[in-house]
Parts: sequence; C-alpha cells; structure tokens
Amino acid sequence: MSDVALNVLPVFALILIGWLLVRTGYLRPELGDGLGEFVFRVAVPVLLFRTIAEAEFGGESPARIWVAYFAGVAATWTVGHLVATRLFRRGRRIGVLAGVSSAFANTVFIGLPLVARTVGDQGLVAISVLLSVHLPVMMIAGSLLMERAERKEGTRPPQSIPMLLRGVAVSLACNPLVVGLAAGALFHLGGVPLGGPVKIVVDQLAAVAGPVALISIGMALDKYKVGGNAGIAMAMAALKLVVLPGSVYLACRLVGLSPEWTAAMVLTASVPTGINAWLLANHFGTGHALASSTIALTTVAGVFTVSFWAWLLA
Repeated sequence: MSDVALNVLPVFALILIGWLLVRTGYLRPELGDGLGEFVFRVAVPVLLFRTIAEAEFGGESPARIWVAYFAGVAATWTVGHLVATRLFRRGRRIGVLAGVSSAFANTVFIGLPLVARTVGDQGLVAISVLLSVHLPVMMIAGSLLMERAERKEGTRPPQSIPMLLRGVAVSLACNPLVVGLAAGALFHLGGVPLGGPVKIVVDQLAAVAGPVALISIGMALDKYKVGGNAGIAMAMAALKLVVLPGSVYLACRLVGLSPEWTAAMVLTASVPTGINAWLLANHFGTGHALASSTIALTTVAGVFTVSFWAWLLA
C-alpha cells in the first residue's frame, strides 16, 4: 500500500496545489490556461515524440491495446447513454454527452503522469500508442453520435457527414499531440537516434510535462462545479471511475496484454473525466452542466478509486 501512496498521492497532491493556488488568489486563473496551453502544445508533444522515437515494443502488438481499451470504452459509453436516456429520462443529445462523460478519460493531463510514475517506460509506450488514436476515435464518435441525435430531435439544421468528418480531420491534423506522435513514429521507423544537445533539450521539456500538466488541471478545476445535475453526474462518475477501468481490465486479460501494458491501460481508464467532454458540450451547445459536474466529481473521488486500481494492479 505504501508504493501505491507514493505513486498515486503525489499526482492528486499536485492537482490540489494547482487548485489552491487559484482558490486562495495567489495566482490568477488565466495563468492556469497559459500553463495548460504550454503542456498541450509543447511539453506533452515532446514527451510523446521522445517516447515513440525511443520505444521498444518487445513483440507486443499495438493493435491489441486499441482493441482492449476501446472495447471497455464502447461498453461504458453504451451504459452511460442508456442510464441517461432510460433511467433519468433525458434526451438523445444529453445521452451522447453522458456517454462521453463516462468514457472519455483525461489521458494527457492526468493519465500520462500517473502511468509514468506507476508503470514506468513500458507504460509510457503503451499510453503513447493509445494516444495515437484516442482523440480521433473519441471526437469522431462523439461528433457523429451528436449529429445523429440532433437529426432525431430536430434541434438544428443537420450537417452533412462528409463536412463533419472534414472539420474533425482538419482539427486533428493541426493537433500538437498528433504532430508529436507522427514525428516520433518517423524517427522510430527511420532508426534516427536522439543524442547530444538535442536529447538533453528533449529530455528537459519532457520532464516538466507531468508536473506542470497536473498543476494546470488543478488551476482549471475551479471552472468545473457540481450544478443541478448531481444525480446523473454521480451515475456517470461511478461509470467512469469503476465500470470503465473494470471493463478495460477484463478486455486486456481477454486479448492477452502483458502485465505492464494492462496496468497502463487500466490506470489510464481509471483517471477522471477529461475536459474534452466539456469542450464537446460547448461545441454542440448542450450538456455543459453534466460535463462540468462529472469532471469535478471524478477529480475529487479519483484519488480513492485510482488508488484502488493501482493497489489491485500491483
């Protein structure tokens, strides 16, 4: 249990520090936005680039990571949608946002630092492989399902599927994470070694990605409050923190992933809901309170549930 505390508690301690810095007025909230942008545009892309460029896959198939993780995502997303629409009697669009909120993990800002501390280099390779497709798959699925829900409800004029996919593709092509992963893959395939001053600079930038990401997410937490959607948000939080990692764990065992890669996938699935759920709600103009409440609840409760999964995997 002491190893779990050493690996998990510092992650949430840094989130708490970021929250306190803003909550006490010691730092301005907009500084958190700047830190988050630095992490997203510079530090994490460099970390992903280095990880893939120097990766040793050890005979493991990256495709099995995708199958195992997204099998858990599909199961949890479906349950979240059904709970929202059948149990809480919400509309189709809220059903889509409920699925996103229950299945979209904060892989970049919390998952990466947690896996790095708990699993190590092999874990970083596994989560980098996942990140190469995670954002495209989740954003495309969320956008397509929301578009379908809007067509069914007639809430606004429908957008053609090709135009929708084109917009998502353009957004992804300019995404710094995608650029970092692609550059790392080119170096890996070309056998280009990292060395000298370049290696030192890359290592230093990659080293700050985890701590700064956690502090920045803590500074942003004050934006996400539990509103009038406490009941449905608590249900989505339970799915996110318990059902998603449990489903991913079962799928990892079924496809035969190594213990290190299994631990990386389950821990990634166990982290709080990512801010992309709120961004998707903002883009489509619905479900802001649900996404915000789920982010807040999962971040607060995550310290206990993530510790449980880390203990179980240990």
